[in-house]
Amino acid sequence: MPRLTLLLPATQKFAGIPLPAALAKALGRADRAAHGAGEQAQLSRYFRPIPNRWSDAALTRVADTDEGDARLSAWLRADPAYIRPDINGARLLGIGAALGIEQADVDAFLPALRPLFGDVGVTLDAPTPSRWYLRLPCEARLPSFTTPDDALGDDVFEHIPDGPEARRWRVLSSEAQVLLHNHPRNAERIAAGKPPVNSLWFWGGGVLPDSIAGDCPTLYSDDVLLHGIARIGRLEAMPLAACTNPGIDAALIDLRDARDPRAVVERWLSPAAQSLARREIVFDFSDGQVFTLRANQRWRFWRKPLALPS
Repeated sequence: MPRLTLLLPATQKFAGIPLPAALAKALGRADRAAHGAGEQAQLSRYFRPIPNRWSDAALTRVADTDEGDARLSAWLRADPAYIRPDINGARLLGIGAALGIEQADVDAFLPALRPLFGDVGVTLDAPTPSRWYLRLPCEARLPSFTTPDDALGDDVFEHIPDGPEARRWRVLSSEAQVLLHNHPRNAERIAAGKPPVNSLWFWGGGVLPDSIAGDCPTLYSDDVLLHGIARIGRLEAMPLAACTNPGIDAALIDLRDARDPRAVVERWLSPAAQSLARREIVFDFSDGQVFTLRANQRWRFWRKPLALPS
């Protein structure tokens, strides 16, 4: 039977939103499971790297350039970031696209930063203004870095990498902060009402897997990571706006970044719950709650309707 999978934000996003009766009834009768939370855990339920290595930097590099370029090296994201000191430390308040980075920023900042990384044998480039990369030797050993989603809003000192390979990256981060703090481009950004770019956030390092096995042949998403996964997995990937038919039979639809949970319920969840006769539906929430809906669950009449969050 065809399967439609909806990737969704955490169930808490839907708190207080009344669900249509048919949807609440279908959720109450669905098979439920609790899995790992977070982006990588969620995507790993549907995509299996072979061998089992996962690098956000290498996979987004595929989408930003091409597979031939991405396979030549190991990669580390070095995204432009805004860190604000406060009385208790320093907080990561913005990164990448959230800072309104333009090509003019790239043209100003990268020439100042490249010699710093060139001195240690790595290359910095930015195929798109909001995503910056370090090209590393394939055998490079990297510490464990924190993803921006996990660090945003936190004291950055809680996310300093540790281990024998980490000291080099702590030094590079500190030196990059000094260069950026003193760069005249930041005065121009502040005058234009934009936050300064005063740091780089290292994360997502590694090399590409040889291939990726996927359960969904067609993806609809605006996430560059999913488009990189699709290229390596030889899957069809399109922007979310290309999915104009919520009744599509077999696909993975990425709604994790939807700003209006009420609209998600009305446009996606409710119609899906009413079309179980011809397909299986999976609602996968980013906090690890997964509901699988099938037509034969209508016989579970003793189960009560369910509201979100459960």
